[in-house]
Amino acid sequence: MSGSPKYSTVRMGAAYAAREAAQRRRREEQRRAREKRRAAERARLAREAAARRDRARVEAERRRAELARKEAERAAGRAAERDAAVARARAEQGRVDERGLDEVRDLLAGARRSGAGAGAEIEALEGQLARLRERSAGGERLGGAVEELRGRVVNLSPAAAGDGPQDSATVLAGLERRLSAVGTEGAALDPDGHRRCTELLDQLRAAAAPDRQVRFEALRGTAEHALTRHASVVAQAREAARQESAEARQREAAEAARQESAEAAAAAEEAERARAAAAERERAEEAERERVAALELALTEAGERLGAVRAPAQGVVDTAAELGDPGIGDEIGDALGRATAELAARSASAALAAVAEVEGLLPDAERRLDELELAYQRRRDLVEALRDAMTDEGFAFEGGEDEGGSFRLHFTRPTGATYETTVASEDDGTPLLVYHVDGEPDVTLYAPQDEPVCDATEALLERVHGALGGAEGFVPDELSWDGKPPPDRRAKTLPHDTSRRQAP
Repeated sequence: MSGSPKYSTVRMGAAYAAREAAQRRRREEQRRAREKRRAAERARLAREAAARRDRARVEAERRRAELARKEAERAAGRAAERDAAVARARAEQGRVDERGLDEVRDLLAGARRSGAGAGAEIEALEGQLARLRERSAGGERLGGAVEELRGRVVNLSPAAAGDGPQDSATVLAGLERRLSAVGTEGAALDPDGHRRCTELLDQLRAAAAPDRQVRFEALRGTAEHALTRHASVVAQAREAARQESAEARQREAAEAARQESAEAAAAAEEAERARAAAAERERAEEAERERVAALELALTEAGERLGAVRAPAQGVVDTAAELGDPGIGDEIGDALGRATAELAARSASAALAAVAEVEGLLPDAERRLDELELAYQRRRDLVEALRDAMTDEGFAFEGGEDEGGSFRLHFTRPTGATYETTVASEDDGTPLLVYHVDGEPDVTLYAPQDEPVCDATEALLERVHGALGGAEGFVPDELSWDGKPPPDRRAKTLPHDTSRRQAP
C-alpha cells in the first residue's frame, strides 16, 4: 500500500465550529457596517451630483434666457428699422404730395391773375387744396387726389367778360393780354392756333375804327373763341408734357425705388440668413456646452462612485487570487475593468452602468471572500495541528508550500519514508487531507482465512488524526484509499506490536 494516496475528510470540532460561527457573524456584521458606510457615501455623492446638475441646469437656463433676450433685442431692432423705413417712405411721399400741392397752389394763383375761371370756382378749388393739405399734414398719402385737382385747375375756363360796355381799345388790349398770358411756348405748342389768334388780333386792330364797330364785334367773338381754344390746347400740351415728364420721373423714381427695394430686400434677406445662421450657431454652441457639461457631470459622478468602491473591489480580486480561488473575483474584476475602460473612453452612461454593476456585485463578493478566508484559516489551523501531531509521532517537518487553495507539507520518518501531505478543501469548504507515502515498509498478507493482515501506516495516521484536537480542533473521518479492504476484512491490532489481526 506504500505510495497509494490516502485521504480523509475532516470535520470541525464543536468548540472550533462555534468559534468559526462567531467569527462568521462578526464578519457579517462588519460587511453590513461597510455596506452601510458605502451606501451613505453613495447617497452623499448622489446629493452632490444632483446639486451640481441643479447648478448646471440653472446656469444653462440663464444662458438660454440671455440668448433669448439678445434675440428679442435684435428682433426689436429689426422691427424699429422697418418702422423707421416705413416712416421715411411716408415722409418722402408726404414731401412729394406737398410739392404737388404747392404746384397746384401756384396754378390757382396764375388762374386768378389771368382771370381764368369764375371766382367761386377758384375758391372751391382753393378749399379743396386746403383740405388736401390737412390730410397730408395728418400723414395720409394723397395718391391721385393731387393730380385730379391739378387737372381741374388746368381746365379752368376763362372768365366771361363783364356785361358793361367796353371800347375797342380796351377789348383789344384784353385780348392781347390773353394771348400774351399763353406764353411764348404757345407758338411752338399750338402753331396753328397761335397763328389764327395773331391774324384775328390784326384784323381786330384794323376794325377798331368807330365806323367799323359791327365788324369789330363780329371779329371779337371769333377772336375770343380762338384765344380760348388756343389757351386750352397749349394748357393741354403743357399738361401732357408735364404729365409725361412727371410719369418719366415717376418711372425713374419707381425703378430706383424698386431697385433700392430689391437691394434692400436682398440685403435684408442676407442679413436675416446671417442672423439666423448666427442664432443657430449660438443655439448649437449652447447645446454643445450643455452636452459637454452633462457629460462631465456624469463622468465626475461615475469617477467618484468608482473611487468609493475601487479599493475594496480590487481587494476582493487580489485576495481571491492569493487564496487560490480567482473565480470569486473574476466577475467583479471584469466589471471593475469595464468601468475603468468606459471612464477612460468618456462614455458616461456605460461607465455609470459598470460602476453600478461593481456596487451591486461587491457585497456578495465580500461575503464569498469571507467564506474563502474562513476556509483558508481553517486549512492553516489544520496545517498547524497536523504538523504538531506528526512531529509528536516522530516525523521530521521538511517544509511546505502555500499553493493558494491548498497547503503541501513534507515530512520524513527516521526509516527514510516520506509523507507528502496536502491540506485542501472540498467545494463546500470541508477540509480534506491527502497523503502520498513513499518508502514505508508496509506488509500486506493475502492469506487464507484467519491469517493476519497488518497495515502500520494506517495505524500511524489514525494516531495522528486522533491528536488533531478533537472538540477543540478537528475530527478526521475514516482514512480511505483506493483498494482499501471492506470492514469485514480489516485487521485487529496484535498485542505484541502495532499490527492488526484480521477480523473474523
